[in-house]
Amino acid sequence: MEAARSFESNVIAGPGGVMTEEAGVITGEVTVRTEVSADRVTVRVQYLDADEWYQIDGSPLRPASGPASGPGQDLHDQIVQAVRHGLPDGLAALRPTT
Repeated sequence: MEAARSFESNVIAGPGGVMTEEAGVITGEVTVRTEVSADRVTVRVQYLDADEWYQIDGSPLRPASGPASGPGQDLHDQIVQAVRHGLPDGLAALRPTT
């Protein structure tokens, strides 16, 4: 079984912040973590330097079919860009191209 891969970036959440399952909307400086496994992509966010992670509403995603290596850095970069623009509706508005 392939181990999950994880990607992290610090970003300022855009207008409307980021909708999470556990805490509602969070705003300001955040860290975005995208965890990619064979059967799902989990996206979490935390306030910069905080201990608690929150799952972004709409996560986990099903990985797009494609190369055996699956989604990774490109998908994470798309999610980070979406957070920069604001995700007040969670991942529902995000349509990854990977």
